[in-house]
Amino acid sequence: MPETFALYRKLTSLPLGKQAFSFLFAQKAPYFWTVRPQVRDVRENHAELVIRKRRAVQNHIGTVHAIAVCNGLEAAMGLLAEATTPPGRRWIPKGMEVAYTAKSTTDLLCTADTDPADWAEPGDVPVRVKAIREDGTVVVEGVITIYVSDRKK
Repeated sequence: MPETFALYRKLTSLPLGKQAFSFLFAQKAPYFWTVRPQVRDVRENHAELVIRKRRAVQNHIGTVHAIAVCNGLEAAMGLLAEATTPPGRRWIPKGMEVAYTAKSTTDLLCTADTDPADWAEPGDVPVRVKAIREDGTVVVEGVITIYVSDRKK
């Protein structure tokens, strides 16, 4: 079990554990700190977090900037990968394809999902990602492809 997922499981059993984990996770990859992810759930094949609509992530029309949304989606993908990558393997992002389908006018729930079969063999793993407004509207959706390989011994 990768260290990040082990830390999540340990901290979330404590009061304010999700807040503490969210802070530590964002410090591990400093560019995640720009969106201040609030981790809600991490488990095999699924992760979700919230990014708040605040001035620091808004664009000139007052919506959450597309790149900030992508940072949130990549953070969710990374949490999923940490929780799901089989022992003896490692992962690295390979590419991202997203569509902007609506304005990001509220806080956003960023989700990442895979199917268990995606992890059976080393190679490309498609991680489905979505950013969802508070009213349930999907504002960004797509796939982040990660490459999974065996660790060198």
